[in-house]
Amino acid sequence: MQHIIIGTAGHIDHGKTTLIKALTGRDTDTLREEKERGISINLGFTYFDLPSGKRAGIVDVPGHERFIKNMLAGVGGIDLVILVIAADEGVMPQTVEHVNILELLDIKKGIVAVTKKDMVDDEWLKMITEDIKKYINSTFLKDAPIIPVSSITGDGLDILTKTIDEMTQKIEDRDVVTDFRLPIDRVFTISGFGTVVTGTLISGTIKEGDVCEIYTKGIKTKIRSIQVHENQVKEAWAGQRVAVNLSGVKTDEVHRGDVLSKAGTMESSLIIDCRLKYLKDAEKPLKNRDRIRLYHGTSEILGRVIILDKEIVNPGDTALIQIRLEKSIAARRGDKYVIRSYSPMHTIGGGTILEPNAVKHKINDKKAIEELLLKEKGNPLEVVEKTIEKFSNIFPKKDDIIKLSGKGVLNVENIINDLIDKGKVFEIRSGDENIYIHVKYIEYVKENALKLLKDYHNLNPLKAGISKEEFKVKLFGKNIRQKLYDELLILLKKDTIDLNENYIWQKGFKIKFNEKQEKIKEEILKTFVEANFQPPKAEDILKSFGKEEKLAKMVFESILDTGKIIKINEEMYLTKENYDKAKNLICDVIEKNGFITLGEFRDKIGTSRKYAVALLEHFDTVKFTKRIEDKRVLY
Repeated sequence: MQHIIIGTAGHIDHGKTTLIKALTGRDTDTLREEKERGISINLGFTYFDLPSGKRAGIVDVPGHERFIKNMLAGVGGIDLVILVIAADEGVMPQTVEHVNILELLDIKKGIVAVTKKDMVDDEWLKMITEDIKKYINSTFLKDAPIIPVSSITGDGLDILTKTIDEMTQKIEDRDVVTDFRLPIDRVFTISGFGTVVTGTLISGTIKEGDVCEIYTKGIKTKIRSIQVHENQVKEAWAGQRVAVNLSGVKTDEVHRGDVLSKAGTMESSLIIDCRLKYLKDAEKPLKNRDRIRLYHGTSEILGRVIILDKEIVNPGDTALIQIRLEKSIAARRGDKYVIRSYSPMHTIGGGTILEPNAVKHKINDKKAIEELLLKEKGNPLEVVEKTIEKFSNIFPKKDDIIKLSGKGVLNVENIINDLIDKGKVFEIRSGDENIYIHVKYIEYVKENALKLLKDYHNLNPLKAGISKEEFKVKLFGKNIRQKLYDELLILLKKDTIDLNENYIWQKGFKIKFNEKQEKIKEEILKTFVEANFQPPKAEDILKSFGKEEKLAKMVFESILDTGKIIKINEEMYLTKENYDKAKNLICDVIEKNGFITLGEFRDKIGTSRKYAVALLEHFDTVKFTKRIEDKRVLY
């Protein structure tokens, strides 16, 4: 079933609230001050049962210029607007400002209700109607029906009701596929139930028991119960006015302007990139770093404008801008917004959010402008690919990509698979989840890896390579998960690096000893080979080279890196051949007897107790053997 939200708009005292009461029988002014002063201050909410049987939610907004921010908090989620113009006054300043706001928010359908027809004669009504036609001809309401009504006598209400019903049949269905989003416009407490928030559900569906998050507060909560038009329901859909009872949240922790959505599906941000339509009746050009008031959803936030593609924005122009905010916002790509001048407050423009989680750009940054133009064009495959390319360095999962791609990009999973098939995106398993990274990011990593390794080899020509840990930290940072790091190494191993258990080196790199270094290497290896399982201390061997001890130490460390000599402990080193021989011998004895003792091992390798103990303790440490009392078994 389709769900519709109808909103009112118009100048103060033109009869918006009275008209809604005449149509529905309910008064949307609930504050004592509103009733005493005869003006709407806050948003009013009710519902309207149409002749077709459809029930529409109604948002009644205040018309006074002082309460424009309340009006803005209410109109963002509407499908159809009733622009109310009083027959005795015609088009007035807030009529114009409200229509400008509606146009900036991309409201597409509306009806003009000319109220108070009982207060004027036919000739006056005809003249006012002609004036209204002239005015709306240059607005989104140019094809809107104009219906004169009297909320007092009821004249014209039946025609208005029928027209509303007919127009609701032509309204596009809301997006119920993406994650739900509820911009909060009211917060209150009900005794025995706790905190209740209300708003217009602008996308998705919500159910009792759903785990959700209050943005930008980062508060996790659960939906305890839901009401739609004062009726308790188990589920609500996009396009409905809802009241949601939240679990474990205090009323002072949530405010109008916050957004309720599925946990982990949105990001708070202090910077947004936008397309701006600057109103032609703005009083002066918009300049870089002008302070403005941003209205998005139900929030009002102060910020400064950075113009990206021109020096200034003249009235009637469009521009790509960045807004740097003083408080965080939770938005999605494709959301609409309005800006008003800081002081005095006038609506001056608005448009579409192109990047809700932006980074700072410089003026005339060609690459940033190109990316924003692509996002504005909105080709889903290009948007998803650019999103993955941009955020590959944070190793995004599918949910991250859906969130970062923004509103209106559907079937993201299918698009990702298509990009994988085209060789533009790599899918990497990391723990229980898949990570998606762009081929350009892999190329970027390869370039950095090659530079890192070339520099390292130049500085350390006798070292086998850089340690795996140092390579990880310098290339990816210390917080990357080990399993993901291992998978990335597999990708790099194809054409960029080689590695062993401890080191990484540039593919094709080999240690090249000069004649003197080669001679020292051969002497060191010969000494260890001849010593068999009773090797001398390494420091004694190195000291034997006299003045060349420092060079001998470099060569010795190089031999260690390549694994031709293996460190047992600080005082004992063995050749790789002897090391493997000792392991094989242990395996043979244990396979035959089920265990090996220290004495057996010492006798088999023909060494002293000191070296046998050191070697067995080393094998215990590397988990090759395990000691049980005075015996060893395989680990």
